[in-house]
Amino acid sequence: MSDAKKAVLEGGPDDLPQRIVAVDDPGQELKIPFRGGYEHFKSTARTRNTDEGRLPVYEWWERTELPG
Repeated sequence: MSDAKKAVLEGGPDDLPQRIVAVDDPGQELKIPFRGGYEHFKSTARTRNTDEGRLPVYEWWERTELPG
């Protein structure tokens, strides 16, 4: 069994491939590469029951584009 921390992502693009992701540094912003840019998610005080247990919720707050 892995010791990796995980979080559930809320908001952002409907077609984001994963909604449960690994978290390297809990409580810090997550930056998810997607379609030539990054989707940014911020930690919230909320949690959600998932198939992988009760996980912290990270909420989408902005997208940044990569140059080019």
